[in-house]
Amino acid sequence: MSSTVFDLVIRNARVATATDVFCSDIGVKDGKVVQLGAGLNQGREEIDACGRVVTPGGVDAHCHLDQPMQAPVRMADDFDTGTRSAACGGTTTVIPFAAQAKGQSLRAAVEDYRQRAEGRAHVDYAFHMIVSDPTPTVLNEELPALIAEGFTSFKAYMTYDDLKLNDGQILDLLDVAREHGAMAMLHAENAECIEWLTRRLERAGKTAPRFHAHSRPMLVEREATHRAIALAELVDVPILIVHVSGHEAVEQIRWAHGHGLKVYAETCPQYLFLTAEDLGIDDSYHGARCVCSPPPRDKANQEMIWNGLSDGLFTVFSSDHAPFNFDSPEGKKPNGEEMPFRHIPNGIPGLETRMALLYSEGVLGGRISLNRFVELTATNPAKAYGLHPRKGTIAIGSDADLVIWDERDLVLNNAMLHHAVDYTPYEGMQLRAWPATTISRGQVIWNGKSFLPARGRGQLLSCGAPTLMPHPVNTPVFLRPFSTESLSQELS
Repeated sequence: MSSTVFDLVIRNARVATATDVFCSDIGVKDGKVVQLGAGLNQGREEIDACGRVVTPGGVDAHCHLDQPMQAPVRMADDFDTGTRSAACGGTTTVIPFAAQAKGQSLRAAVEDYRQRAEGRAHVDYAFHMIVSDPTPTVLNEELPALIAEGFTSFKAYMTYDDLKLNDGQILDLLDVAREHGAMAMLHAENAECIEWLTRRLERAGKTAPRFHAHSRPMLVEREATHRAIALAELVDVPILIVHVSGHEAVEQIRWAHGHGLKVYAETCPQYLFLTAEDLGIDDSYHGARCVCSPPPRDKANQEMIWNGLSDGLFTVFSSDHAPFNFDSPEGKKPNGEEMPFRHIPNGIPGLETRMALLYSEGVLGGRISLNRFVELTATNPAKAYGLHPRKGTIAIGSDADLVIWDERDLVLNNAMLHHAVDYTPYEGMQLRAWPATTISRGQVIWNGKSFLPARGRGQLLSCGAPTLMPHPVNTPVFLRPFSTESLSQELS
């Protein structure tokens, strides 16, 4: 038997990875998993999992923390409160966004964000970049250099006036991603359609929060998803389409998979647990709490999203945590006023609740397997953004980021959460599980009752190239009318 003295041993664990479930002790030393097996030597610290499920710590690859906003609006969570809530919800790695403002250097945006995070995070973190101004300097100098430095993913918007790019600009960015091995994320909604619909609604006096959903019907997501896929096909580069909300976008992604295209997709809790009715059935302002883009759809579309989670269509399950207080002049009521839907800050909190919601209704509700849960919440996000196998799995040499699950009935309410937001959109929901223990690089930071602060302990991670395999084709592969390979040869 090995004579290794462990810093921590988790005994009697039902270990779940993306591919296996097995009973084992887990030996941890210097923040890493160093041994798996029965009857491990004693550790300086011991935790008896008592046969409970132990999964890798969650990787939330789409969340917004302390992102610069136009005054008076300000995000409620910074890296302190945001990563505190992540830890208490079983997430041990977060990847928020360093957002470039138009006219700003991309590197300056990354440096500003690095300073916002430094010394504040309780768990490890990386950054995506948001590119809103792809100047020649950004495309030819800054972006390639930042990718080489470990910032290997970026997001482009097809909507929002201060962020949106035209097709030519997106093609330029995708070309950089192809040349330098980065992962490109796309927010797919048709900005012109949204603006046209919004003006018509405003002229009719329909400006309550519930009309946000009317301004963004599935058609605008479907069209933009189709266009994003076409742009990626033209450049011959993988893309990841974020926060997919309903069946019309799903059908476009299935078409892409059927044609062998490397199109990955993400969805979020709001498209499984909220509907358009949560934005209001009358003109009250209460629905502003659930204003996000794309908006939640209906029950039938919830089922379509669940189907995509179970059959492999979706690669990643993220929170899209965008925390704004409801009753605040810096949040959903800018300057203390109830605003027309156009001006309500977009986004809802969900960093702490993401894992428990999917475990409760997905795994324990019989909709997805335990392995698929791990794949969606930890392994695939780590692979998509170049952090695997350090993150996203339980294996020899991986970081000891672990969650011990407590399967019990509870009612979700905002008072039990650790974010700095004054509400949760999932208030009153019946859950079947919650993290009993969260361990970050071998250190317990949540024990099921108390958060154990480790402010500043979180490390900024350097990301490598994406390691996702080509998407498995679950639908018939159709003959393609032309070869993307021949197109790329013509362009090179």
